[in-house]
Amino acid sequence: MLNLFEKSDLIPAIIQDANTNEVVMLGYMNEASLKLTLETGRTWFYSRSRQQLWNKGETSGHFQNVKSIYYDCDADTLLIKAEQIGNACHTGEFSCFHNKLYESGE
Repeated sequence: MLNLFEKSDLIPAIIQDANTNEVVMLGYMNEASLKLTLETGRTWFYSRSRQQLWNKGETSGHFQNVKSIYYDCDADTLLIKAEQIGNACHTGEFSCFHNKLYESGE
């Protein structure tokens, strides 16, 4: 298998809703969480704050059923398309990207 963790033990994983293509969150994966994601068909991440693996939706029920996984041209970032069950964000929003910083007037 491609060595995605050659540059770092953790790589960013962008999660995109498979139906709408909306970006719903960004998490970090290590080899173990990617392996669990591939085995279970649901997203697993590595929590940098808790220093442990976590399954998205384990406590909230808002799971992400993986439909496809792509890696970028540098093989250091993942793009995961998933069926988002419920909200992705812990604030109750569907997407974690609901805070606008800037928008062009065009």
